[in-house]
Amino acid sequence: MDKDESVNVHGGSLASCSTAPMTGFFRDGHCNTCAQDQGSHTVCAIMTEEFLAFSKYVGNDLSTPRPEFGFAGLNPGDSWCLCAGRFLQAADEGCAPQVKLDATHRKALEIVPLHILERHAFRSASN
Repeated sequence: MDKDESVNVHGGSLASCSTAPMTGFFRDGHCNTCAQDQGSHTVCAIMTEEFLAFSKYVGNDLSTPRPEFGFAGLNPGDSWCLCAGRFLQAADEGCAPQVKLDATHRKALEIVPLHILERHAFRSASN
């Protein structure tokens, strides 16, 4: 599988999303993507209780551990490469998590408009 170029939504180098837990379509800590990534796991989001409950409700339980897949389950505060379509759905429903724009792949823009990603941008206490 050939990875698409590692570029974020602002045209810079794609930053790491999370290595604890290890995330990404390639499980390389980055929201890299390729033609085989049918879900476009390109949005680096910081999990919230509200989003995890929403995701479980719509059929993608990200919080329950699945040791058979080496998945410990996500907790509020964890960063994770979300499917762009699921993020957009959560944004439409008013429960989207915050997004790390420097770690969100530019391919997410094919599904989620930049202004929606920016509306949910993570702002650290130092910003």
